[in-house]
Amino acid sequence: MTATSGRAPLDIARLRADTPGCRERIHLNNAGAGLMPAPALRAARNHLELEARIGGYEAADARADQVAAAYDAVAGLLGVAPANIAFMENATAAFNQALSCVPFQRGDVLVTSTNDYVSNQIAYLSLQARLGVEVVRAPDLPEGGVDPAAVARIIHRRGARLVALTHVPTSSGLVQPVAEVGQACRERGVLYLVDACQSVGQMPVDARAIGCDFLSATARKFLRGPRGAGFLYVSDRVLDMDLEPLMPDLRGAHWIDADLYQPAPDATRFENWEFAYALVLATGEAVRYATRLGLEAIRERAWALADFTRETLGALDGVTVMDQGRVRSAIVSLHLAGQDAVKLVPALRERGINTSATPHGYALIDLDAKGVESTLRVSPHYYNTRAEIVTLAEALREFLRDGPG
Repeated sequence: MTATSGRAPLDIARLRADTPGCRERIHLNNAGAGLMPAPALRAARNHLELEARIGGYEAADARADQVAAAYDAVAGLLGVAPANIAFMENATAAFNQALSCVPFQRGDVLVTSTNDYVSNQIAYLSLQARLGVEVVRAPDLPEGGVDPAAVARIIHRRGARLVALTHVPTSSGLVQPVAEVGQACRERGVLYLVDACQSVGQMPVDARAIGCDFLSATARKFLRGPRGAGFLYVSDRVLDMDLEPLMPDLRGAHWIDADLYQPAPDATRFENWEFAYALVLATGEAVRYATRLGLEAIRERAWALADFTRETLGALDGVTVMDQGRVRSAIVSLHLAGQDAVKLVPALRERGINTSATPHGYALIDLDAKGVESTLRVSPHYYNTRAEIVTLAEALREFLRDGPG
């Protein structure tokens, strides 16, 4: 597999040697949590050891330059300035911090899609129940994926306080047209929140090109960072509007008088005081690792492996590929006749093959439309190989013939 833009081909053998987990199992669950590369693992270990030796606060002070470099790395990854980046403990916390700063009033419209992530859908319904916000799900295109023109029509006819969209849904390989939706939001001055949890790390993601006001992401998935770390992009427009999260703390605001506080001038107003600094430093290393390889080269190989997965597994009797959309990512969703995908995951794990499942309650609108109760999710990344996918196919062929028991 050759890289794009004149880059040298990815050295898969070296990348696998850099990934300790490759020696123990076939990891095809990168949409859940990617295997950390050695530099990210070292960064976390080294900082925890430093904390143990000199103290947690003292270690953070000693590594202040490296912490600042982590902001720089994430900003470079998204094509923004470091002042627009906030570190969070996970993507959902980042997404909810962004939601909390939107000045919703009863009757306001929140526009989203049928494919948004389950935690986001629950948050929207909570806003509907508590504040009287109306949740409007824009219709999909015939081939799958939200219809940007429909979003524009809803904004024009109904108005909208916020448009919120998941870039790559967790339940399928669909890639949503986030930049087209962003154009509609900019034309009407509507706030725009993008959940890039599943897209950051497997493809180039430029927050300014998307045109979003917020972009939330995690470190643990295709970016190959540690669990328990995420980040939020906040646009200059949001900062200029003086929007702030509902519950800032002493990291995000300054107490300047007995009855007065002042929000931080940059995106740190969305942060909390307590940081897992080891994970922040590991995230910085994971970002630099991906950046050195090149996100276009990563996308090319990961998506080619996903296409091979769809072709190889879709050829098995009893297997149906459920992915839709004009553009498909490195997440492959499968329905296996007569099989419960949730039960298949531990059965495959016993064979040293990591996958995941999407049960009905995780994507009920999507799965109801497809007429299935669950799907098996296979998510290869650039360090995986075709041979590993063939091994998975052989295991699934046996399960389809004999059953997982």
